[in-house]
Amino acid sequence: MQRRGGKRIRMDEPPPEYDNPMTPAVEAEAYGIHYGQPSNIYGEYGEQAGTSSSDGMFESPPTPGMRRVTRSKARGAAAAAAAATQSSLATASHSPTGPTTHTGRGRPRGRPPGRKQHVEGSSDDDTSLYHVIRNSKASLTNIVDEWIESYKINRESALIILMQFFINASGCKGRITQQMQANMEHAAIIRKMTEEFDEESGEYPLIMAGQSWKKFRQNYCDFVQTLVKQCQYSIIYDQFLMDNIISLLTGLSDSQVRAFRHTATLGAMKLMTALVDVALTVSVNLDNTQRQYEAERQKTREKRASDRLESLLGKRQELEENMDEIKNMLTYMFKSVFVHRYRDTLPEIRAIAMTEIGIWMHKFHANFLDDSYLKYIGWTLHDKVGEVRLRCLQALQPLYANEELKGKLELFTNKFKDRIVAMTLDKEYDVAVQAVRLVISILKHHHEILTDKDCEHVYELVYSSHRAVAQAAGEFLNERLFQPSDTDPGKTKRGKKRLPNTPFIRDLVQFFIESELHEHAAYLVDSLIESNPMMKDWECMTDLLLEEPGPHEEPLDNRQETSLIEIMVCCVKQAATGEAPVGRGPTRKAGEDKQKLTEHFIITLPALLDKYSADPEKLANLLTIPQYFELDLYTSGRQEGSLQALLMKLKHIAQIHHEQEVLETCAKTLELLCTDGHSLYTRCDVARSTIIDMIVASYKDAIDDWRNLLLGEETPNADETFNVVSSLKKVSLFYACHNINQWNLWSTLFQDVKDTESSLPSEAQKYCLSSCFYCLMWGLQGLEAAHEGGGLTGPGIQELRERLDEFIAASQNLIRVSPHAVIREEAYVCLCDLLIVFSEQLNNTNPHLSELACLPDRNLQLLLNEFVQAYVFVPEQDSDHDEHRIEELHKRRNFLAAYCKLIVYNIMPTKAAADVFKHYVKYYNEYGDIIKATLSKAREINKVNCALTMCLSLNMMFQSLQQTSGGRSIRQHDDFFALKELAKRFALSFGLDAVKNREAITALHRAGILFAVSGAEGLEDPTCPPPNLPFLEIVTEFTNKLLKQDKRVVLTFLDRRIATGMPSSRGEDWQPLLLYRNSLVHGETDSLPTTSKRAYGRKRKDPEEEPEPDDQGSDSEFPGSLYN
Repeated sequence: MQRRGGKRIRMDEPPPEYDNPMTPAVEAEAYGIHYGQPSNIYGEYGEQAGTSSSDGMFESPPTPGMRRVTRSKARGAAAAAAAATQSSLATASHSPTGPTTHTGRGRPRGRPPGRKQHVEGSSDDDTSLYHVIRNSKASLTNIVDEWIESYKINRESALIILMQFFINASGCKGRITQQMQANMEHAAIIRKMTEEFDEESGEYPLIMAGQSWKKFRQNYCDFVQTLVKQCQYSIIYDQFLMDNIISLLTGLSDSQVRAFRHTATLGAMKLMTALVDVALTVSVNLDNTQRQYEAERQKTREKRASDRLESLLGKRQELEENMDEIKNMLTYMFKSVFVHRYRDTLPEIRAIAMTEIGIWMHKFHANFLDDSYLKYIGWTLHDKVGEVRLRCLQALQPLYANEELKGKLELFTNKFKDRIVAMTLDKEYDVAVQAVRLVISILKHHHEILTDKDCEHVYELVYSSHRAVAQAAGEFLNERLFQPSDTDPGKTKRGKKRLPNTPFIRDLVQFFIESELHEHAAYLVDSLIESNPMMKDWECMTDLLLEEPGPHEEPLDNRQETSLIEIMVCCVKQAATGEAPVGRGPTRKAGEDKQKLTEHFIITLPALLDKYSADPEKLANLLTIPQYFELDLYTSGRQEGSLQALLMKLKHIAQIHHEQEVLETCAKTLELLCTDGHSLYTRCDVARSTIIDMIVASYKDAIDDWRNLLLGEETPNADETFNVVSSLKKVSLFYACHNINQWNLWSTLFQDVKDTESSLPSEAQKYCLSSCFYCLMWGLQGLEAAHEGGGLTGPGIQELRERLDEFIAASQNLIRVSPHAVIREEAYVCLCDLLIVFSEQLNNTNPHLSELACLPDRNLQLLLNEFVQAYVFVPEQDSDHDEHRIEELHKRRNFLAAYCKLIVYNIMPTKAAADVFKHYVKYYNEYGDIIKATLSKAREINKVNCALTMCLSLNMMFQSLQQTSGGRSIRQHDDFFALKELAKRFALSFGLDAVKNREAITALHRAGILFAVSGAEGLEDPTCPPPNLPFLEIVTEFTNKLLKQDKRVVLTFLDRRIATGMPSSRGEDWQPLLLYRNSLVHGETDSLPTTSKRAYGRKRKDPEEEPEPDDQGSDSEFPGSLYN
C-alpha cells in the first residue's frame, strides 16, 4: 500500500519512551466519548477504505467522534431484551495497580456477554463458556457452532455469553448481567469488573502453571480464531458482534489490571490474525469473481448472459465491501491495541504483539509488509527482555526466507542490519541462534548489504561454547564459503582426479589458520560436522596429505598440513565417539561413521605415519587415530598386513622419538590395540613385548654407562645425559599404560629415588619416581588379579608392603631435602595418590590385602600441609605470557586437589584442612571451587568436626593477626575485617536449616568462647580483658545460625567462663564481649553485617516459624538479616 505523500517514516531509532516501556495513559474524556457513541466503532476508517486510495491507513488514529452511518444502523438492527437476570456478584476485594477510574480505547457499544440459555448464575457455573472451553473434551468447532446457533436465536444473550468468557478467562469472577448490558457502557462495565477482581494471588489463567492451564491458553487462542472462521461469511459483517467484541477487547487491553490487559491483548491479536485469514479468503474469492466477470464480459453479445454479469458484479461489490470492512477492523485494532501494547510494561504482552505482527506480515504482506509496520519490529529489536527480542527475530525469519518479499524489506534491512548482526552476540543463546539464522537469510537475499566485517562477527561464533550458536554460525560459514561451484577441483601429479570437496577443505584449513585459535579445532569441527559432509570426507583429506600436487595446484605448506591433520583427527574422534568438546553439550550416539573411517584409515594411516615420522606435532595427532578404530575390521577385512605395518611404525616411533606427547600417545594407542579379548590381542601383545624389551634394554644400557662413568670419576657428556633422561622418560611413560613389572626394574629405579644426593639430572630422577609409583600400582593390580584367580600368596603381599614403605619414606625425604622443585612436586603428587589407593578402603574391597593399607601419620600430614602452603597459596607472579601463567595455576590447583582428596575420602582428619580453609576468601578466584567442595564434603562426613575446623582456621588467622599487629588494637586492622568476611562465608555455608546444623553451630560457639577467654590466667590485673577477647566479634557472625534455646545455653556457657572479669563499665577493650552478648540476648535487634541481596522482602519475626529449605552450602544467597 502507498503511504500518504510527504509522510516520512523514521526507522532509525526506537521512540524515546521505548527504553522504559509503559502502559500508556489515555485521557478519560476520550474513552468517554468513544464508549458513549452508539454506532460503528471503526466507522471512521471505513470512509478512508472506501476511497480510491488507502494511504490513510498508516497515519495516526483519527480524532474520536468522527463516524459514518454503518450498514447495521441503516438496517435498524435492534435486539430484544433477554431473560431477566438474577445473580449475586462475587465481590472479591481488589486494589488495582493503577487508578481505578479506567477507560478504554475505541468506541464500544456497551453490550456485555452471557451464556446460551444460562444468563443467570455464577460465573463459575459449569455451563459457562469459560468452563466449557477449559474442561470440556468437545471440539472447539462444535462449541463455536453451538454458540452461533444461540446467536442466531438471540444475539444479545449470546453476546453476553461471549463477553463473559473474556472476563472469566482473565481470572475475574465478576459477572455481567443483562441489566448491565442494557444500561452501562463498556467502560463502566470494565470498571465494575475491576472492582470485583480478586487479584491477591497475582495469578490468572494465562500465566498459571500446569498442563491444564497450558491447554486452556491454547484453547483460548484457538477459540477466538475458530469463532471468526465459522462466522466469516455473514455474522462478522453484521456490525453488531465484531463492534462489541472489538470494543470490549480494546477497553480491556488498556486496563491497569495486568490480567485484563494480558488476556485481552492476546485475544485481540488472535482476532486480528483470524481476520487476516478471512481477508485472504475474501481476496481469493474477489480475484476469482473478477476473472469470471471479465471472462463473461469479453463474450460476444449473443453469448453473454446479462443476469450472470449482474450477479457477478453484485458479488464483486459485496466482496469489496467485505474486504473494506475487514481492513477497517484490522486498522482500527492495530491503532487501538497493537500500537499501545507493543511497548507494554509486561514482556509477555510485548512478545505476543511481535509474534502476531510477524504472522500478519507473512500471510497478508500486501497490507502489512510495509515500512510503517516493520518499524515496530525494528524498534523492538532493542527490547531488554530476551524472549521479546527472540519473537522479533522469529517474526522476521519467514519474511526473509521468501524471495518474493525481497524488495519490500530493502529499507528495513538497511536500517536495522547492524542491530541484527550485533544480536548474534546476544547474551541469550536462543536469541543469538535466531539472529545468526536471520543473517544467513539476509546473506542469501541481500548479500550485498553484509560487509566483510559483519561476516567476521558471525565467523567467530563457530568457536562459541554454546553448541546451537556455534552450529548456526557453521551454517553461515557453509553459506558464505562452502557453496558448490562448477570449477574443476583439478588432478594430482599422477593424474588422479581430485574430489569435489578439495577446494572447500583448503578453504577450511585457511579459515582455521586465520582464526588464530589453533588449540580449538575440536570446536570448529563440532560446529560443521553435522551440516557439511566434507567433514567426513576422509579420502579427500588424506589425498591432500599424501598425493603430490598437480601441475596447476599449490602444495600445502607445513602450517597448512599441521592444521589439516589436526582438523582431520578431530573429525575422526567426533565421528567415531560422538563426543563433543568441553562445554558443548552431551555426547551423541555414533552411527556408521566409525566403520567407514576404520576401513579408510586402516589402509592410509601407515603411509601417513611414514610421511610425517620426523614431525612430532603431526605425529602425535596421527597416532591417536587407531584409538577410534573398529579393531575387528582388521581380521574381518583381511587387513593383517596393514596391522603389521602399523605395529612396525609404532616400534619405530618408540625407538627414535623422545617428545613426551608423541611417546604418551604411542603408549596409549598400543594399550588400546592390546585390549584383551580382541582377535588381534596375541599379535599386538607380541609387538608390545618387543617394544618394551627395546625400551628396557635402552634404559639399562644408558644407566649402566652413566654409573660406570661416575665410578671412574668421569663426568658424563651431553649425549650420555640425554640418553639417560630419554630412556627413563620412555620407561615412565610406557609404565603408565603397560605392566613392566616382569622386567624387574624396581631395584635399579629405586636406587636413584632413595639416593637424595643422586647425580642424576632432576628430570631423570622425576621419571624414576613416577616409574616406581607405577610399579607399586601395577603390583597392587597384579595381587588383585591373583586373588580373583585364587593364586594370592603371602610373600607377594609382603614384598609389595616393603616396597610401599620404602617408597613413602624416600618420597617424604625428597620433599624435605631435594634441591629441585620438580622432584619435590613429583614426590608430593605420588604420595597423595598412593595414600588414596592404599587407604583403608582396601579392607572393604579386598580384606586379604588389608595389610597393604597405610595411614598418614602426624608427621606426614604436617609435611603435606607445609607443601601446600608453600607451593599453592603463593602470590601469583606477574607473567608476560598468559599461557605460562595459566599452566602454573593449573598445576597449583592439581596440588591442592590432591591434598583435599585426602580429606574428602577421610584419609586425613578434617582438622588437617584448617590451613586450607583459612585461604577461602583470599584465594577465592583461584581455588574457591575446590575449597567450597571440600567444605561441603567435610560437612557430610561430620558436621561438628567441620565446624570445629572452621573455628580452628579462624583461630590461626587471628593469632597471625595478633603477631603482625605488634600489640596495637587489631579491631580496626584491615586483616581483621578480612577475618570477619571469612567468618561470614563460613556461616553462609551452613545454609538455612538451623536444626540440622544445631550441634555443629553450638560446638563452634563453645570452641570460639574457649579460645577467646584463653590466656587470661597470666594477666596480673583480673579486670583486664583476655588477649583473645576480640575473637568474640568474629564468632558473632555465627550467632544468627543458633536456635533461640541454644542462644541461652551459649550465653550461660559464656558467663561461666568470663564471669570474674566482667567490667563495671563498658570500655573499648570489652566491646567484643558486649557485642557478642547482645547478639545472644537480643538476636532480633542486633546489627548484623549487611549483604548484597535480600532473600525475602518481609521481615522475619521468628526464625523457627519460617520453613527452612535444605541447602547445599551456597556462599551468597543467604544474608545474615534473615536470621534476626
